[in-house]
Amino acid sequence: MKSKFSSIKVSVLLALSLLSGCAANNTVVENGESRKQMGNLLLAEPAPASYRSQMALARLNQVLAEVEQITDEQKAELLYQRGTLYDSVGLRGLAQYDFDSALKFKPDMAEAHNFMGIHYTQNGDFLQAYDAFDSTLEIQPDHDFALLNRGIALYYGGRPELAIEDLTRFYQKDTRDPYRALWQYIIASELNELQAQETLRKARAQLSNENWATQIVDFYLGEISENQLLSGLVNGVTSQEQLTDRLCEAYFYLGKYHSANERFGKASNYFKLTLSTNVYQYVEHRYARLELNLLRDQDVN
Repeated sequence: MKSKFSSIKVSVLLALSLLSGCAANNTVVENGESRKQMGNLLLAEPAPASYRSQMALARLNQVLAEVEQITDEQKAELLYQRGTLYDSVGLRGLAQYDFDSALKFKPDMAEAHNFMGIHYTQNGDFLQAYDAFDSTLEIQPDHDFALLNRGIALYYGGRPELAIEDLTRFYQKDTRDPYRALWQYIIASELNELQAQETLRKARAQLSNENWATQIVDFYLGEISENQLLSGLVNGVTSQEQLTDRLCEAYFYLGKYHSANERFGKASNYFKLTLSTNVYQYVEHRYARLELNLLRDQDVN
């Protein structure tokens, strides 16, 4: 394990130094924005489609095609399982079809409603997303991630004052989780930037330093630089998959940071890099394309 980590860390740091050196004398102008190239960039190796997921899909397809004597609840569960597998390999249309079909057989399946809400949000169908998450929480009131997902849908739907209620409840359920603190800050900053910064600074004291993403909070608070964030995320990495997962997250939150500071060209690049990781199940990957669409709608990309 140690030698594998050392190999990854050395190659990443070498790439950092080479890219930084190449960027020192290169300036580009994009959308009227003069800036140095992203010299501190780490490149992710796109996650491959899981062989195990592909085999599981093949088996589920066979079962659904061949089994005749099956209850509605069993059919719903099989469709839901196949939907999650389609979702995990980026086949969103097929996944959404299966979740919708599962609900026809079992209308009280909370997880299927939750996934439908996520897909509606990704598609920009916000009213349908709200309904789906409301259904999830009616069926399963303690469904933490339905709070997160409904809050995100409300945020992208232009209702930050409602979104912050969900995200605050979500954050309070685990105040040591940096991702919860980040999403609370992202939405709160739409309402009051100074107050959001102060809330994030207070939240920082409770965050787990063992979670690498606490470094993202430190970056948002101005405690570390962008280069330090990208350099530090390799600490503790033991596999290429883990590195790709971290880069998916880092790229997204860097994109959000630069978008909020009106560095739209750089933000766009980071969102594209998020998508390039192929980590389809992550919240950050799910909404990177929506962020790009919002930038295009503003005619800044």
